[in-house]
Amino acid sequence: MESPFKENILKGKVALITGGGSGIGFEISTQFGKHGASVAIMGRRKQVVDSAAANLQSLGISAAGFEGDVRKQEDAKRVLESAFKHFGKIDILVNGAAGNFLVSPEDLSPNGFRTVLDIDAVGTFTMCHEALPYLKKGGLGQSLSGGGIILNISATLHYTAAWYQINVAAAKAAVDAIGRNLALEWGTDYDIRVNGIAPGPISGTPGMSKLVPEEINSKAKDFMPLYKLGEKWDIAMAALYLASDAGKYVNGTTLVVDGGLWLSRPRHLPKDEVKQVSRAVEKKSRNARAGVPSSKL
Repeated sequence: MESPFKENILKGKVALITGGGSGIGFEISTQFGKHGASVAIMGRRKQVVDSAAANLQSLGISAAGFEGDVRKQEDAKRVLESAFKHFGKIDILVNGAAGNFLVSPEDLSPNGFRTVLDIDAVGTFTMCHEALPYLKKGGLGQSLSGGGIILNISATLHYTAAWYQINVAAAKAAVDAIGRNLALEWGTDYDIRVNGIAPGPISGTPGMSKLVPEEINSKAKDFMPLYKLGEKWDIAMAALYLASDAGKYVNGTTLVVDGGLWLSRPRHLPKDEVKQVSRAVEKKSRNARAGVPSSKL
């Protein structure tokens, strides 16, 4: 689809995107690059980040790949230093690296639980912590007129509860809390805007293939408000909005991009029966009130 944003909306900006070599992260990398930004991709697999960077470069985008694990503070520090050395500054940090797998709580080991929290929550904080010198107003590569931007990729699983996702629900709840606290403290002290995006089910992503097999996917569509899956493009457009001046007064929020799915409930009564049942209930209520004197008040 054609972007609704101007091509130069991120002109001159440098974005570091963890998990930017595949799925939603790569689409964000692509759209940031198409809209003027230089892009640094961080990921655990060198082949993936190098291939992603080469693909972006083939589109005329200034891009570089850096191998690193967000769970390791020394990797975060090294990648940020390398990206700064390569591009001369860092304006936007997108925390997109994540871990996930379906599992019942009783079958989930504490170590398995910890692994997802380490990637999603601890990894997000680690990257933010190490990026502060580059993002704060007046920091390395930054002017005194304003600071940079942090964007965390979250989820909606923890808004209610989710079957077989206790690990990710806990991790993403922590990610949202990290974002709100940094938005308050770093927004105040360093002029850094911190926001999040909570994607719904997005087609063509590893998460959909791993977590929502086709036999589940076909049933899920029956109660999705927009009756369709989202696209990676939808998340990238939300990221563009929050990372650009279009969202310059948005801070400390998590933008839900899921077509309203988190609000949905199974339909217990077919629509064509609603009026019939409603009329019957109203008639019964009127009959029950018959003969009862009304209050003069």
